[in-house]
Amino acid sequence: MSTENGEIRHLETLDRDLGRLSYLESATQYVARPMVGPGISLVFLVIAGLLAAMFFGQTSNSMIVVVAAVFGAYMALNIGANDVANNMGPAVGANALTMGGAIAIAAIFESAGALIAGGDVVSTIAKGIVTPESMETAEVFIWAMLAALLSSALWVNLATWVGAPVSTTHSVVGGVMGAGIAAAGFAAVNWSKMTAIAASWVISPVLGGVIAALFLWFIKSNIIYRTDKIAAARKWVPVLVGIMAGTFAAYLALKGLKHLMRISLGTALLIGLVVAVVTWVGMIPVIRKQSEGLENRNRSLKVLFGIPLVVSAALLSFAHGANDVANAVGPLAAIVQASQSGDFTHAVSIPTWVMVIGAFGISFGLFLFGPKLIRMVGSQITKLNPMRAYCVALSAAITVIVASWLGLPVSSTHIAVGGVFGVGFFREWDAERRLRLARVNMPDETRIAPEERRRRKLVRRSHFMTIIAAWVITVPAAATMSAVIFFGIQAMIG
Repeated sequence: MSTENGEIRHLETLDRDLGRLSYLESATQYVARPMVGPGISLVFLVIAGLLAAMFFGQTSNSMIVVVAAVFGAYMALNIGANDVANNMGPAVGANALTMGGAIAIAAIFESAGALIAGGDVVSTIAKGIVTPESMETAEVFIWAMLAALLSSALWVNLATWVGAPVSTTHSVVGGVMGAGIAAAGFAAVNWSKMTAIAASWVISPVLGGVIAALFLWFIKSNIIYRTDKIAAARKWVPVLVGIMAGTFAAYLALKGLKHLMRISLGTALLIGLVVAVVTWVGMIPVIRKQSEGLENRNRSLKVLFGIPLVVSAALLSFAHGANDVANAVGPLAAIVQASQSGDFTHAVSIPTWVMVIGAFGISFGLFLFGPKLIRMVGSQITKLNPMRAYCVALSAAITVIVASWLGLPVSSTHIAVGGVFGVGFFREWDAERRLRLARVNMPDETRIAPEERRRRKLVRRSHFMTIIAAWVITVPAAATMSAVIFFGIQAMIG
């Protein structure tokens, strides 16, 4: 009997030991999981440096270019981690895309936008903010761009770590401006260009919000509020998809095909019109088939808006890649040219390997660090469904496309968040309007207490104030950090 008891105690001890081992294994996995992203990121930074060393060659400035390439890759990772939420958050928040599907689509289209259509905005970042002629030498210009690149990357990384919704465009523009002032005084800054960029930061979120609200008003008045919702959707959803496809085609003709042939604005618009009509006609049977057997209710409409939302999210990722790759590789391209030829006063030519670093860095950043911010943007500002998310994505895409075509480095964060707020505030206004109409017809049944009215607010005011505060502080913070880094570099080499 004692032998049996000893064996039982031995087995119980063994079970406890095995249990401790399993707990240890789980704890190790839990601790190691947060290190996977930084580990892969570090490998990517090393590859970016090796790529710069291989393509730039062995010169006296090769080490500077390698360091700049690492900083550019670091900035690209942060752009992917921070800004991808603006592109894919609405689609994921509306449950039209899974997280994995959103990341896959974003990675493909972000990279395509950066590689095909990113050139014009890159030249604006590198040359439009600081007047190169004000710099004493090419070396001073290189140190200024290096300080701008590092300061903007550090600021976006810090902001992402604390969860602040800052603009990567604000960061890099502030970094370039701060380094330019530190290197050559206030006269070095192109204040007319800065004024235009600052105006676009105000205009772009308002424009994004207005366009999103207008699309939502159109959908509500022509589909949702109709007696036969399914019949109305069969008529108008193909039209909405056609508008989106035409916009994308016109932009691609203007930006992507210019390397093969010169296409005027009129020709590009004609191409967009043709694609819009063809897509509209082609989507009619698709939507008709999708709508078969659906009940005449708002929930059924979500199914019909699945395809437009996915396509609009892809369009927005393409436009974002074209616009925001400048934040990573604009200063890097300027450093490469100044280091290679000593020329820092003429237009920047962008090597392919520089664009590859920016494009893949954005994709790696969103893959490794994007999901958390995607969930935040998709669900915490206002409640989104496929129709509202489609309006946000399409309005943001149109605004970013126009800005990229004009060569203005606007903030995609401002535009996308402006679209989300536009949809939310329009819903509040529309609900209040319908309540007033109901009050006229049934005055005794529509009284709502002030507390209930506040609870029914559809946009979280705290997020609005947080976002405004983050927008205000980013440019001066990045500029100050950049100036300090520039003076630090001068002290080390002086």
